[in-house]
Amino acid sequence: MLDKVVIANRGEIALRILRACHALGIRTVAVHSTVDRNLKHVAMADESVCIGPAPSTDSYLNMAQIIAAAEVTDAQAIHPGYGFLSENADFAERVEQSGFIFIGPKADTIRLMGDKVEAIRAMKDAGVPCVPGSGGPLGDDAATNTKIAREIGYPVIVKAAGGGGGRGMRVVHTEAHLHSAIQTTKSEAKAAFGNDMVYMEKFLENPRHVEIQVLADGQGNAIHLGERDCSMQRRHQKVVEEAPAPGITAEQRAEIGKVCTEACIRIGYRGAGTFEFLYENGRFYFIEMNTRIQVEHPVTEMVTGIDLVREQLMIAAGNPLSIRQEDVVLDGHAIECRINAEDPETFMPSPGLIAHFHAPGGPGVRVDSHIYEGYRVPPNYDSMIGKLIVHGATREQAICRMRVALSEMVVDGIRTNVPLQQRILSDIGFQQGAQNIHYLEKRLKEQKEKSLSIV
Repeated sequence: MLDKVVIANRGEIALRILRACHALGIRTVAVHSTVDRNLKHVAMADESVCIGPAPSTDSYLNMAQIIAAAEVTDAQAIHPGYGFLSENADFAERVEQSGFIFIGPKADTIRLMGDKVEAIRAMKDAGVPCVPGSGGPLGDDAATNTKIAREIGYPVIVKAAGGGGGRGMRVVHTEAHLHSAIQTTKSEAKAAFGNDMVYMEKFLENPRHVEIQVLADGQGNAIHLGERDCSMQRRHQKVVEEAPAPGITAEQRAEIGKVCTEACIRIGYRGAGTFEFLYENGRFYFIEMNTRIQVEHPVTEMVTGIDLVREQLMIAAGNPLSIRQEDVVLDGHAIECRINAEDPETFMPSPGLIAHFHAPGGPGVRVDSHIYEGYRVPPNYDSMIGKLIVHGATREQAICRMRVALSEMVVDGIRTNVPLQQRILSDIGFQQGAQNIHYLEKRLKEQKEKSLSIV
């Protein structure tokens, strides 16, 4: 077992990692920025190290400072959580070269899956179904690009190879706009990611976002833990997630899960990971792999009873997988709502002092959050302040429990998106499982137009 772990993150995921470490008897080191000295996990950690001022570039993205914190505390490993440096291959490489264990995949694996073009090639070679596309980066020859688009069929989407989080992509509906879209995306990709490589795929009109959770030990063993539906999105950012995905059969789950685990073994994957797919008309299309723990991992934990962060720590310590595929049984249904410090109408961030906080409870209710009364939400980081997760015997019961839990949640002093989540859980389309990745934005647009017409 690992002896001491540096938690290279903040907020609810840092607290989540700390709890998993302490449950295994692992000592913890919390690194934090100057503005985060009062975070809950910092107080609960065995040791803490300030790694810089509030801007993330000077603290949570400062590789040298994080590695130095591991050195001065004589830690053994570094857990990056999600976001920040979690999928930075250079960081993983520097951690290993400095003599520490990176709790995640090898740097070469992160690098491979971080390049969308190479990732798609690798997945095609592994037999994973992919969206019809260019099969490689687009060049500057207009005639060739036109031919590729015609063969794929409009609409197409131009994507940055180094993109992520919904950035670096542009939908093209007609040939007249193709070349300008390619050039604009290349320019934006160069500015945002330092890499102007782009590729082209078929744009699916109304797909769902369905992802497969995997665990692999890098020793030839891999399992999947079923799927999650993350279709309720705004600006390509997930808002509500659930497991299992409505409408996916046990046969489909087993088939796509087997493909994903075989791909893990083929590429020598180590740790927790997620294969993200677009799902339309009964077919899965691979879009990318996240080589880290996901924000929405709790819904998988709720329906499988498997602690994913614990498994990450065990694998990082060099243990082979202790769970066999036949041990994974899905029980009931789980839903997660992301709770953000933002205006529920304008979506503007709402940092500030939390004057009063009451977490909901009851059967099947889980709250993953670092906030407390008197905590000041800083303006420097992502607006998510917690996750509300519920579990029920059925999807209908889970929806009912989530609606009750949302009604019980109190966060005074700042604005939150709880009213938005309440509208989503009351939406007939969502209750019927009819959502796709465009559904939420379409409903928000309709509601805005309706309110304007009333005024």
